[in-house]
Amino acid sequence: MKTRFVFAAAVVVALTPIFAAPSTASPAKSAGKAARKTTVIYTCPMHPEVVALKPGKCPKCKMTLVKKTVKAVYTCTMHPEVLSLKPGKCPKCGMALTKKQ
Repeated sequence: MKTRFVFAAAVVVALTPIFAAPSTASPAKSAGKAARKTTVIYTCPMHPEVVALKPGKCPKCKMTLVKKTVKAVYTCTMHPEVLSLKPGKCPKCGMALTKKQ
């Protein structure tokens, strides 16, 4: 009886890699894709604090906003029109800015 159990266990161990589900991507590749994720924003060349998600004009100097690719954009959960390139506090309510997905 013990020999049958040992034999069955050996067969299961030997066949496990054959029937295991193949992974769709290696962890290194998926981590690389997450690191490369970027966001397109539009900013004023004269006023870098002016940030928009759509093309348009700077509200301060009326220059055309230029396209820029960044890794992260931060926004207020209460005021989605508030955008920043770095974490901080919302100028309207003082809440912490969160990373926009």
